[in-house]
Amino acid sequence: TMSSDDGDMENQAELEEKTRLINQVLELQHTLEDLSARVDAVKEENLKLKSENQVLGQYIENLMSASSVFQTTDTKSKRK
Repeated sequence: TMSSDDGDMENQAELEEKTRLINQVLELQHTLEDLSARVDAVKEENLKLKSENQVLGQYIENLMSASSVFQTTDTKSKRK
């Protein structure tokens, strides 16, 4: 049979272990939240860059179509 002291110590150890695990879980939850927020920020930045890239692509196309240098059909403008 166990004395009441042994039982108390066992309960104490169990409680400490539970507390440690709970803190670990909370820490992991916070880490996950941080990572999710970072992923969202990166996605947002990615969308912004994609749309800027499209605008630039359109701008370059417009410049090329306005410039005689890129008109391959007009042979007279292809002087060196």
